[in-house]
Formats: sequence, C-alpha cells, structure tokens
Amino acid sequence: MTLTAACALAAAAPATPVLATPAPAAPAVSASARATAAAPLPPLDPAALRASITGLPERAVTGALLQVRGSGGAWAGTAGAADIATRAPVNPRSYFRIGSISKVFTATVLLQLAAEGRVDLEAPARRRLPDLIPAAFKDVTIRQLLDHTSGLPPADAALAGDGTNEWFVGHRFRSWTPAEVVGAALRQPPKSPPGRVQQYNGINYFIAGLIIEKATGHSYAQEVRTRLTRPLGLRHTYVPDADDPVLPAPHAHGYRSVTGNKDHRHLADVTEQSPYAWAEGGMISTAGDLDRFLAALFRGRLLPAAQQKLVFQVPDPGSVVNGSGNHHCASLTEPGDKGVPCFSAGGIMRVALPDHTVLWGKTGTEPGYTNAVFADPGGGRRLVYSLNYTAPPDSSEMPYVLRIVQAAFSHAGGDGNSGARTQ
Repeated sequence: MTLTAACALAAAAPATPVLATPAPAAPAVSASARATAAAPLPPLDPAALRASITGLPERAVTGALLQVRGSGGAWAGTAGAADIATRAPVNPRSYFRIGSISKVFTATVLLQLAAEGRVDLEAPARRRLPDLIPAAFKDVTIRQLLDHTSGLPPADAALAGDGTNEWFVGHRFRSWTPAEVVGAALRQPPKSPPGRVQQYNGINYFIAGLIIEKATGHSYAQEVRTRLTRPLGLRHTYVPDADDPVLPAPHAHGYRSVTGNKDHRHLADVTEQSPYAWAEGGMISTAGDLDRFLAALFRGRLLPAAQQKLVFQVPDPGSVVNGSGNHHCASLTEPGDKGVPCFSAGGIMRVALPDHTVLWGKTGTEPGYTNAVFADPGGGRRLVYSLNYTAPPDSSEMPYVLRIVQAAFSHAGGDGNSGARTQ
C-alpha cells in the first residue's frame, strides 16, 4: 500500500514556489527572547564541539555527525562508526531520516498556501476533510494543528504495537496510509478542547499534509519539491515513497537494541524501514541541506512578513502537557521554562538553555536516528546534528543532546582530545 496511491488527489495547475523577499520586521519572539537575541554569542569553540561527541561508538550512540555554520565561522565533525560490523567512519555528507524535522517543511508549505489565500489558518480543518475528521472535532482549526493546540487524540496504540524495540524490528516494513493513521486516531475522544492545551501530537501533521494535498490537488511530496527543495537547491532532501525503505548512500546505519538468545542484548540494523510517517516525520535529508533550509526560513526567504511572524509565535493556551514530545523543549531549558508552551505554527520550538540562551529549532527522531536543527533567533549561528541512538527517545537521550547544543551556542570547555574527526 502506498501513500501516493491512497492520498493522491485530482491534478491541478502546478504551484508557484514562494521565495519571499526578507521580511522587514524582526521575528515575533517574546521580550526575554529578544533580550537574549541582542546578546552576542560566544566565539565558536571547536574543542568543545569535538568533546561533545567524544567516546563513540558506545552502547547508546553508535555514531554522530555535527555541523555548525554562521556566526563565528563553521565547524563540522563526526565520531563513532557508520557500520558497527566494519567500523567504517561516519561520512559528514551522510543521508539520515530526519523524523519530526519534517514538520517544519510541512508547516512552511501550509504557511505559503495561507499567504496565497488558498488556505485559511483560522478555518476548521474538518471543512477541508469532512469525510475523515468526525464532527466531534469540528472546531479544530488548521493553525491549531500546526502549533499543537488541537486537543486531538494521539495515534492509535495499535499502530505502534507495544512500543518496544523488539516490536519495531519485527514490523519495521509495515506501512499505513495517512488516512488510516488519522482515521484510527480520531475514533478516540478529544484529549482537550481545541486551543486550551498544547500537547505535541504527530496526528496534527498527518492532517496538515492531507490538507496540503486537498488544497493543491498535488501530492505532499510534489509540493515540498516544487516549493522548497528545488528552489533552494536541496538536492539531497526528499519525501520517500511509502514502499521505499532504502536510505541512500552514504549513510550511517541505524540500530535498535533488542533481546536475543539467553536475554543478551544485541543491535538490530533498522536502517531500512517504512517511511510511513510522511508529512509528520518521514523525510530524508543531509546536514548541509538542513542548514540551507533553516537559514532560508530564518532569514525570511520562504514566507511573507505576516506568515514569517507566525514561525516565531508561541501560543498561550493556558496549559501544557509535557509528555509525548513537549519534553524535547523542557529537556534543554532552564528550570523555570519547564511546563510552558514552546511550539509555534511554523513547526519549530523555542528552548532556553541553562545559561538563558534562547534558541529556535526542531528535534526529529526515527528508529536508529535522533537529530535536530537549532539556531539563535536571528539565524546567525545554526546547528545540525544526527546521532545514531539505539533506544527510543527518552530522558536518557538528553545528556548527549544538551552537551552538543551547549557546545555550539554556550560557553563550554573542551580539551580537544575527543577522538572526534574534524572535516
């Protein structure tokens, strides 16, 4: 079963890419974020960056690639093994499964459609998909999908099995269409009234992808290609077909730790897997391409000023549920920021490091790969990393992430004797 077969709609005239002139207004961020943005970043610290990915491969992380560009210069490095059998080093130009960083592409396309008057962000999502979204969710708006205040129920547990590595390894080629994923989820009751609670939820972006297809008459993959990857020259970024489990070369292998004979743990190779997460988390890219995309987005090249402001506007719904994804914001923040809204309608999130440095970006995980893109509010310094993480994301992942992000944006020391390879 393929996404294109299940979700293709009647053809329409090709979309025109929106490559906007830079927005004249600064990104709409909070007062504290603006104050932080005004403070200069510390000089780039290669020793700290090398040290942040030291000691690989190890049990939890087999390989890593890291790239920093912009203010203060550029640095790129890798560590660990691309293949634990051959011990081949990680290639800095590796492809990887970007997971929920895909949401930023999805949100950007929808914001372009809003700028063109083809989508009304304040209109109910059900108006676009009346046969898929039940009346119980009739008041959920398209903007609430993008900033995770929809109150929709999460994906049906039946599609995720028991959540263990063992289940995923045995079912990693299984695929569902977006309509199947959404339909299964929306058989459940709402989690909260729309607009009242922010809770990260992938179902929002499956629906967003379907709205893109309904509004344009083209596949989601075609809209991403026409509007974003082709105009920006992102030759290594794409939405794979649902029946294509292959990750192009070069790549680092992704692994999951599973129980084998006599309860001994071993690493199962999950590099090839179904990309059914689609507009929610199914895209493939490289560090170089993601950096170029992030720079264009932050500099206002992709959206007119009105929509550009939404990229950096976090709603105030009154409540936040810190499970199911909001922990990605809280894990990097100073203690006072835990439990506050952090996701914008641009698909990105605001985080404040322990030293109060404010960053915007997005994390993204697929089995075997955990990644992120982050930048200061003006986009002057940008970070892309990809780790080959052997367990589902949880709190044990975060020390690695925080170490990398602090090395890129904060004052951090390093002895330069890390075993990381510098390109």
